[in-house]
Amino acid sequence: MTELFIKDTHRGLLYEDGVVARVLGAGRHELPGVERFPNLRRILGLKRTPKVEVVLVDMRARDLTIKGQEILTADKVAIRVSILVQFAVVDPKAALHAVASYEDRLYSDVQLAARRSLASMTLEDILTNRTRLSEDILREVKESATSYGVSIARADVKDLVFPGNLQEIMNRVLAAERMSQAQLVEARTRAEVQKIEAQTKMDAQRLQAETDAESALHRARSAAEATHLGVHAEMQALEERQKMASAYSTHPALLRLEELTTLRELARNANARLYLDFKEKPGTEEWEE
Repeated sequence: MTELFIKDTHRGLLYEDGVVARVLGAGRHELPGVERFPNLRRILGLKRTPKVEVVLVDMRARDLTIKGQEILTADKVAIRVSILVQFAVVDPKAALHAVASYEDRLYSDVQLAARRSLASMTLEDILTNRTRLSEDILREVKESATSYGVSIARADVKDLVFPGNLQEIMNRVLAAERMSQAQLVEARTRAEVQKIEAQTKMDAQRLQAETDAESALHRARSAAEATHLGVHAEMQALEERQKMASAYSTHPALLRLEELTTLRELARNANARLYLDFKEKPGTEEWEE
């Protein structure tokens, strides 16, 4: 018997006379030794010991780089793209038996998937959405890779290389876009400032108009109140005069006393003059005042 140790990172395919008997996991395994006297066993009619062979398969995750593939985009621009694929063998038997080399097959599958995806995308699509290429490759290759025992974890665009003149044009375009964006931001800021200033001016004018209207209303109310008070005072004065006139009519002596009081006041003033009108009584030689 022969001892075989398989690491946890590998699996072994056990072949007996060229036919896969089973898959060996990690650990220690005892295998039949080399037969020393095959002819003697045949003469004695003993069962022949099968020829045993073990092929190890690495099960660890690995990277596969699809280097600079020159591909035409949908708008006929030639670009070079490098793709990084992370994969691992999940079915050792399928990986060794379904295809001659699972790494070569994975390489060609990713390469063709990248060509088909880029051929359907324009240069602008590639620049603005690089993840689409990765998603297309992963979606197209993942199922086919399962058929030969490989699982793909991710497929990312590693590098994109453009022709020299195109690179210069793209730099100019990007610079122009940045300049236009800066100008757009400046214009929007200026418009916003003007809008705020106009709104502030309108608010100030409205506030001034409200203040003026309030002042005018206050002046009108004050004038109306003063007029009302003046009219009320005049009415009271007229009422007093009416009362006095009524009193004078009822008591003529009061009027005479008022006249005497007025004359007394005039007499105190040296510059005051008093004019009397005397008329002759009809049919007599007397004069009346």
